[in-house]
Amino acid sequence: MTVALIILAAGKGTRMNSDQAKVLHQIAGAPMLAHALRSAQDLAPARSVIVAGHGYDAVERSLADFAPEAVVVRQEQQLGTAHAVDAARGALEDFDGDVIVLYGDTPFVSPETLQRMAEARRDHALVVLGFEAADPGKYGRLVMRGESLESIVEFADATDEQKSITLCNSGVIMADREVLFSLIEAIECANAQGEYYLTDAIAIARDRGLSVTAVSCDEAETLGINSRVELAAAEAIFQARARRCLMEDGVTLQQPETVSLAFDTVIGRDTVIEPNVVFGPGVTVESGAHIRAFSHLEGCHVSRGAVIGPYARLRPGAELAEDVRVGNFVEIKNAVIDEGAKINHLSYIGDAHVGATSNIGAGTITCNYDGVMKHRTEIGANAFIGSNTMLVAPVRIGAGAMTGSGSVITRDVPDDALALARSEQVNKPGLSRKLFELLKLKKKKLSLEN
Repeated sequence: MTVALIILAAGKGTRMNSDQAKVLHQIAGAPMLAHALRSAQDLAPARSVIVAGHGYDAVERSLADFAPEAVVVRQEQQLGTAHAVDAARGALEDFDGDVIVLYGDTPFVSPETLQRMAEARRDHALVVLGFEAADPGKYGRLVMRGESLESIVEFADATDEQKSITLCNSGVIMADREVLFSLIEAIECANAQGEYYLTDAIAIARDRGLSVTAVSCDEAETLGINSRVELAAAEAIFQARARRCLMEDGVTLQQPETVSLAFDTVIGRDTVIEPNVVFGPGVTVESGAHIRAFSHLEGCHVSRGAVIGPYARLRPGAELAEDVRVGNFVEIKNAVIDEGAKINHLSYIGDAHVGATSNIGAGTITCNYDGVMKHRTEIGANAFIGSNTMLVAPVRIGAGAMTGSGSVITRDVPDDALALARSEQVNKPGLSRKLFELLKLKKKKLSLEN
């Protein structure tokens, strides 16, 4: 089955109280829109069409990061859901297959649910996604007769018997492209709002003798996000699910509720995650690693057996080999750290390559930026960098080399050499006592004057 996606993303989201398009507000480090797109990837969609309105340019730019193949079309006026779907007609004019209509502010519809909709489409012309609501409230009700969806009844038009129905309409729909747009052509705006409602397609389909059914999913999958409060609730839902999945896959989270995960975090089994660790986008941690408390990881790769933190920061481009040790208040950016190397405390390693089993002393800084350009530091295997060493890039420290503590290294250091680059120490006998006496007299004089 060939499938295309239409994702409706034109709403301004007034209740968000934001200048940003609603669908670009993030959950777990990715826009809501990215989550909606991701939910359908198991169906291998041949086309993805995003219908945007408010914030059109920003929506189009954002897609370059997570769905560059998607096409963005503009809905100039927001005249209802059917009108929004119709805006995608031109982008799918030559498409032959089924279309699923999703919503950019409803990010949690599961791949399994969409797969069940696709299976139902084999036997029915139109498939609607419903959900069993704990409190149906003013949702539209799905009136079923066996497998057949008889109608969608809006709350205001429902009888008392229909109001007792708990199967409610999510708005998600699937049909053949030609059938879908043919139904939309017949939808009228005979309502007080003057809008074209996609739900009207069901009655038109039944009038034409087409088979219509509904698939049901958990209510949490259909959560729509219209405010910052609902956005926070969605974040909590995502985090709870993601943490549970990790633990079921063999990852230890010592205090799960304190760990923050990104939409694409990958962590191998038997890894231990201590409390208050934050994973930004683009992190992979291999099996058997240990991430200690209060560490922050983003855009990095941590290999088997590595120990990170506490209070460590791994930034984009950090590539850590097996059994690396990165300790407290260490920051690593765009650097490769080879097997068994140790950077245990209070250091910055940026735009660098650290060789296997090397030891980087406390307070070491790779001075990688000259105000205009970034430069690299190369540290060979089994090197020893003394505490408080400044490595002024571009510079190379040879294998087995050593730098003296407090050195400012501006030139390459050959293999097995010791580099000392600091001023000679000078001792002045008795001068300390004389300076203290002078300072105490000055302090006493100032106190008398005041």
